[in-house]
Amino acid sequence: MSQHSPGERVEQALVAEGLPTPDVVIEPDADQLARSVASALVARLAAAQAVHGTASVVLTGGGIGTAVLQRVADLAAEPEHAVVDWTAVDVWWGDERFVPADSADRNELGAREAFLGRVGLDPERIHPMPSSDAGFDEPEEAAAWYAEQLAASAGDGQPLPRIDVLMLGMGPEGHVASIFPESPAASDERPVVAVRDCPKPPPTRVSLGFAAITAAEEVWLLVSGEGKADAVAQALSGADRLQLPAAGARGRRATRWLLDTAAASKLPRD
Repeated sequence: MSQHSPGERVEQALVAEGLPTPDVVIEPDADQLARSVASALVARLAAAQAVHGTASVVLTGGGIGTAVLQRVADLAAEPEHAVVDWTAVDVWWGDERFVPADSADRNELGAREAFLGRVGLDPERIHPMPSSDAGFDEPEEAAAWYAEQLAASAGDGQPLPRIDVLMLGMGPEGHVASIFPESPAASDERPVVAVRDCPKPPPTRVSLGFAAITAAEEVWLLVSGEGKADAVAQALSGADRLQLPAAGARGRRATRWLLDTAAASKLPRD
């Protein structure tokens, strides 16, 4: 009987499902990782515009996600990197804290300071998730509204628009967006879900679900730090998404794990 490593088993499972094998890119440190991802994102959005005329991206929060957005804005200000028409880029969010609009906990606030306020985006193409003071009493109402916005952008009766790049961070226990291990959101098949009793504050959130995440053309997981190394290794060894949601984050055409050396430290060495 032949035996296969965990990495080989997950590769075989992906092939059987018609999904591409994840790419793993390792940079020396978090700063270089942010620079590398920013350059790759600019190139990917430019390529999408060359084909479709427009491009779309889903943003993530967290330290590395915000650092990437700062680097992208820096690149946008340099003439030699002015390859993206930012007025033709749709911006969505992977998750958001259901708190007032001016709360420092909002991913949107960090994105506006680092990126949205520094490049020439069309305000009509910026699609933030609702805040708790935006007229929605419950996060379920906000999630339903955001799902409607996605469907309206898609047109033709489709539930989701084309998403060229969907960026995700990952927590040390393997959560992505606001989908935590063993939580109802981990098995929810709706494109947008409300999250209550989140183990990480603030406890109430709105998140893209796996139906939306796995519909993206490319999913990029941005992970930095030794504290996340175990979860990275487990996710790339075929873990179940209910126990480790990051393992279920896969793009239609590509899945990229973008790591610094510390986050990659528990991966098997060739």
